[in-house]
Amino acid sequence: MNNDRTPATDSPFRHESSARDAAPQFVLPLVARIERAAPPARTDALETAARAVLVMLADERSTGEGEWARVMRDWQDARIRKVVRRARGAEWRRAEALPGITVTGTSAEVRVFPPVPLDGWPKDLARLQVSGTDLEDREPVPPADPTAPVLWLNPDLDMSAGKAMAQAGHAAQLAWWELTDEDRTAWRDAGFPLSVRPAVPSHWPALITSGLPLVRDAGFTEIAPGSSTVVADHPALR
Repeated sequence: MNNDRTPATDSPFRHESSARDAAPQFVLPLVARIERAAPPARTDALETAARAVLVMLADERSTGEGEWARVMRDWQDARIRKVVRRARGAEWRRAEALPGITVTGTSAEVRVFPPVPLDGWPKDLARLQVSGTDLEDREPVPPADPTAPVLWLNPDLDMSAGKAMAQAGHAAQLAWWELTDEDRTAWRDAGFPLSVRPAVPSHWPALITSGLPLVRDAGFTEIAPGSSTVVADHPALR
């Protein structure tokens, strides 16, 4: 995948068949640590997952001749699938032993791994559950900082936390692709600040026609194919 904007006709998230379907299919695994006694807050988990995707994209092992670069290129040349699973206790410790990167938020921990073949998950990840990622915010969520990137969720869609984490990751990745190298470096050096918030219903139509990066889900799970899920509002793209 080069640094050019991904053409709308070749979006990795289109539900229609495309040339991307002919390529070998990979998935980016993300594992959220969800301990029974202390689950993370929902918004923090979504933001941490989005940052985890960005950290993986920016890692030197994912670019150039890095050890993950080939599989990252193969993944980005096909459908950009992400799957979020949950782990606790010994499951989490086994996941941490596998090659990957752990990103922490205020209450959330998410480990992201290099892409794996769609039907070739490592056994310690394959045994983890996808369900059970229904999280909630126990405290009021502050307004988003308009001077920093905001990933606006479709207010009309009811997504599990795991699904929303994957969608936020998609949006962050689309924003990353559209940024200049200078803006990417600035975002990375700042630690990838971002917010994830539901859009105000009355503002959603304007967001999806704004020209900002928009995720239209392929519809593999939970929601209808072609659903608009997230708009990536990065200040450098306004």
